[in-house]
Amino acid sequence: MYKVCLAFSLVMMMISCGTQKATSLTNADKEEWVPLFNKKDLNGWDIKIAGFDLNDNAYNTFYVKDSMLVVDYSKYEKFTQQFGHIYYKEPFSYYKVHVEYQFYGKQLTGGPSYAYLNSGVMLHSQSAASVGKQQTFPVSLELQLLACDSVIKNHTGNLCTPGTIVSMNGKIRPDHCIDSNSPYYDQGDWVAAEAVVYGDSLIHHLIDGDTVLTYEKPMIAGDFVNSAFTFTSGGFGADSIKWIQNKNMALSSGYIALQAESHPIRFRKVELLNLEGCMDKTALNYKSYYVKADNSKCRYK
Repeated sequence: MYKVCLAFSLVMMMISCGTQKATSLTNADKEEWVPLFNKKDLNGWDIKIAGFDLNDNAYNTFYVKDSMLVVDYSKYEKFTQQFGHIYYKEPFSYYKVHVEYQFYGKQLTGGPSYAYLNSGVMLHSQSAASVGKQQTFPVSLELQLLACDSVIKNHTGNLCTPGTIVSMNGKIRPDHCIDSNSPYYDQGDWVAAEAVVYGDSLIHHLIDGDTVLTYEKPMIAGDFVNSAFTFTSGGFGADSIKWIQNKNMALSSGYIALQAESHPIRFRKVELLNLEGCMDKTALNYKSYYVKADNSKCRYK
């Protein structure tokens, strides 16, 4: 009888250990996406609109309605270079950012033709506080968002490079904007866009779950990379001395910003999965999907 009980106990211990191990593995594999806005207000975000001071939400350009972050131009009379961006408060280096967006309404009178059905998510951006008062775009990598109408057909998930430069297939690409191979989407369609960012090494753009563009080695360009613009003319207005001094420096981290470029757009989801964190498998908060270790964040019993 003793032997039977002992054997039974050993079996139960093995089952218990296996269950704990499976549970631990499940927790380690479970992706912890974090919503970047609370669907109630703009707490945690900074606003910078060209021509206005930091956090002056001119004409109520940005607000939250029906649990969506809205870019609205109904209180403007005319667009006169008031390019705007709303920046999440915290910088990141290795991460996935996922947004779901929809273009609506009409472009504001005076908006440039290229900004029709055009917006973007700025990756590895300079901070809102460091953007000059007249500066129209932050130094960043833009995951460009576009839509189509009955005449104009544009891919979405493209790349634009204000003050930056990237490589593709081992070669530097001097183009200011690089087209993706995404499907076409009409105004009114809800589209899921995602960027997978690995520091200064590799970045993927995804649309509705499919990779549509990949590039590597993002760097500070030292100029606008587009002959039509410079840091000191063409309305860009960044601190040219600072950025020229940092020319060819790897761009390994930065802020995430959503763009206001004269056409109304709304976001029903903006969320982030951090890929940098505790990589000690004995820690309570170890995650199997982390690709960059920051073991200062590890938690133990």
